Order: sequence, then C-alpha cells, then structure tokens
Amino acid sequence: MKSLRTWILCAVASAVSVTAVLLLRDRADAQVEYKSGIVWPEPEVVTPGKDNGPPSDAVVLFDGTNLSKWNGGDKWIIADGVATAAKSGITTKDSFGDCQFHLEFASPAEVKGNGQGRGNSGVYFMGKYEVQILDSFESKTYFDGQCASIYKQHPPLVNACRKPGEWQSYDIIFEAPRFDAEKKVTRPCIITVLQNGIVVQNHFELIGGTYYDRPAAYAAHGPRAPINIQFHGDPVKFRNIWIRELKEIVGKKPEPKEEKK
Repeated sequence: MKSLRTWILCAVASAVSVTAVLLLRDRADAQVEYKSGIVWPEPEVVTPGKDNGPPSDAVVLFDGTNLSKWNGGDKWIIADGVATAAKSGITTKDSFGDCQFHLEFASPAEVKGNGQGRGNSGVYFMGKYEVQILDSFESKTYFDGQCASIYKQHPPLVNACRKPGEWQSYDIIFEAPRFDAEKKVTRPCIITVLQNGIVVQNHFELIGGTYYDRPAAYAAHGPRAPINIQFHGDPVKFRNIWIRELKEIVGKKPEPKEEKK
C-alpha cells in the first residue's frame, strides 16, 4: 500500500510540474501586440458600382448618352449606349494625375487586315503614356505592340483577348511620374493593367513616353494632364468609361521621444 501511495504522489507531483512548465512556457511565448503609433485618418466610404459600373466617388466620362466631357467627342458616333471611334481621337476636357481608369471596348466583329491593322486604338495618359488597344485574338504582331502592351516598352504578361466583336474591359492603375525642380525624374511613371479581370501589366515602371518613331524618353511636365483615346482608322467601340482619382492616405507619425540625460 505504501508503495502504491508513493507512486500516486510521485505521479501527481510530476503532472503538477509538467503543467507548471507548460504555463511558464506559454506565458513566455505570449505575443505582445505591436503598435506603430501612427494616427491614421478614417478611410472614406466608397460604394462599389454594379456590373463594373462607376463607384460612388468616380467621375463618369461616358455613360452611353454623350461625350460632352471630351474634346472631339462630337466626331464619334453614339448609338445604343455605345460610342464608336471615327474621324479623330478624343481628349478629356479635365486633367488627371494618379488614377484608376475603367473602360470597355470591342474591336470590329468583321475582321479586316492583320497585326496593327486590326481594331487599333489606345489610351494615352497625359498624352504620353499609352496602353495599346488592338484585336490580338489569334492575330500576331510585335509583342510590345499587341493588345494591353505598354506601347513599345513592355508586352502584356499574357494574351487575355476575347474574340473580335466581344466586349472587353480595362482597369488601369496609373501613377504619374514625378520630377524635381531641375526637371529630373524622381519617380517613374508606373502602370498596372487588368484586362477582362486578368493582370496583364504588374506595376510596370516606364522608361519614358511611348513613341512609334523614337526611343522612350521623359520630358518634364506637370502632375495632371488630359487623357486621350486614339482613333487609328478602325471603328472600335467603347462604353462605360469612368475614372477615380487616387490620393495617398497620410498618417501622423508619433513625435520622437527625447533621450533622458
């Protein structure tokens, strides 16, 4: 009996010791929340649009009725909520900097020509930085000139084109370049593109303006400028064009603590 009692006492003591060790270990491993000390303003509430429609803070550039917010818009053909490119390009009357730009487009259903001659257009930010629009469905051209390329600088990561005549979408995140007082680039232009919901340009840093007849290069300009949609001779159709201006949210950093003397 004494041996059994001794064994039980030893077992209990051992269990208590193990429990104590586990408690001490858990207490030592307990995480302490890190706090940056930065005081952030509350993010603005934005109501998402329905079916790729404009969010509540967007500027609608084409809602299917008119192109009154564009210079040259009177030259395009508007019918059934769609604007068809004709005669010349169009340019926004307002200027924009960093932005989220949405538009939907459809190349002609009847295929004519090949390569750069099929459904050619483009979106020019600040009149200098082009995201190419082209019918690249089962159609070959130079890769840094196909649909969703940063023209003459970077091909799309993948070819996400739909068939000719089918509606496609671009969601473009544009970050304007920055220049210092001496007109030198302090931050390049950066473009991200989603075509039909697929990332085709991922935070690409441009080496300058996009040109057909000369190398890319920067020329200093202001933080805001109009956006142009090109007419390249093809009756490309457009609908549901809207833009959101992007502003960085800024927090207040804590004051540095003075060292005790």
